[in-house]
Amino acid sequence: MSNSERVPVELCKGVNGLDKVVLREVRGSSAEVYLYGGHVTSWKNEHGEELLFVSSKAIFKPPKPIRGGIPICFPQFSNHGPLEPHGFARNRFWSIDTDPPPFPTTSSSKAFVDLILKPSEEDLKIWPHSFEFRLRVTLGPGGDLMLTSRIRNTSTDGKPFSFTFAYHTYFSVSDISEVRVEGLETLDYLDNLQNKERFTEQGDAITFESEVDKIYLSTPTKIAILDHEKKRTFVIRKDGLPDAVVWNPWDKKAKAMADFGDDEYKHMLCVETAAVEKQITLKPVGSLILRGSSRAAKNPILGSKSCTGALLQHVVGA
Repeated sequence: MSNSERVPVELCKGVNGLDKVVLREVRGSSAEVYLYGGHVTSWKNEHGEELLFVSSKAIFKPPKPIRGGIPICFPQFSNHGPLEPHGFARNRFWSIDTDPPPFPTTSSSKAFVDLILKPSEEDLKIWPHSFEFRLRVTLGPGGDLMLTSRIRNTSTDGKPFSFTFAYHTYFSVSDISEVRVEGLETLDYLDNLQNKERFTEQGDAITFESEVDKIYLSTPTKIAILDHEKKRTFVIRKDGLPDAVVWNPWDKKAKAMADFGDDEYKHMLCVETAAVEKQITLKPVGSLILRGSSRAAKNPILGSKSCTGALLQHVVGA
């Protein structure tokens, strides 16, 4: 199939017969989104190189969440609340939204899909708030990936609700010991390995030599992941998400996870745009837009501003 004949959006079957949407951009980049979880499981550049990590042991079988890609953590991040860790959005079936409301951003891309999630009766028993969660996944003309979440409070009782949130993005890296993260220097963070105690990051770029699980606070709109071995830089841009979570389980926790290979921690890094420290509150008929985008780029000189990969992530109330 020539580039001019590429179908920009295709609904097809994925692992275990689960429905997925494949997005294709004319230059050759692609992305895959499963309706189960509203879950992005693949993002490839124009050379066919996979930019996201999905475990070889990932279980594509409800009600287990998919290990890797970009899980949606809603209405709760991790154990920051009474619900199951990371909430329930990542293990519910989303629907394709055939009539989304007007979108606040314009894009020339034809490679996008709109999904929607509404609570079931069972969901309302464990989290008694009526909502509409709309997710647009867009593959831009240059191969950038953009996720925009629009969350509405649709309750009729006049009560607001609050939630925490994250795009739990797993990036594929060559070797975790050869990776550094820029943009979070000198910021305060909560260390989940030390009872969420608050510390201040030192002035250097973040590198990895052991388990890390930190929530950085009041983070900038742009964060970069530099992979020295692949000469690749990921640029993450975000809007409406003040926090950033950095996570790698390292060897002991990797071996303890049934859906994660023992040595796979070496080839992944989670940098998650999030709203964790302070809950987001929506009034009835209030809405929020949370945006995020990523770009992945090949850089002949690491540290330069040009890049070959970008992920844009937003959460929007609308």
